[in-house]
Amino acid sequence: MSKSDTEYHHECLNRFIELANTMKNEGVSTPVVSAALMSASAVYATYVAVGNAGGLTPSGVEKVVEAYRHQMEQVQAARKAELDAAK
Repeated sequence: MSKSDTEYHHECLNRFIELANTMKNEGVSTPVVSAALMSASAVYATYVAVGNAGGLTPSGVEKVVEAYRHQMEQVQAARKAELDAAK
């Protein structure tokens, strides 16, 4: 049975977190690790949208920002649910 996109998503997410924690454990500050992950995400989102040539238009940037906002809202809702369940 092949993996679903959701399963691949969770695996990739966990690999990025593992890499971030490795960098943190090597002495890189968490703000620097976080900023680097966001920068890498921005570079990759641009690549996905337009390839290696060119950049996003202002409306393209807005689409990526909205997608990031949506992910942030989902993460915060999940964290809140976890905290509420732990009470």
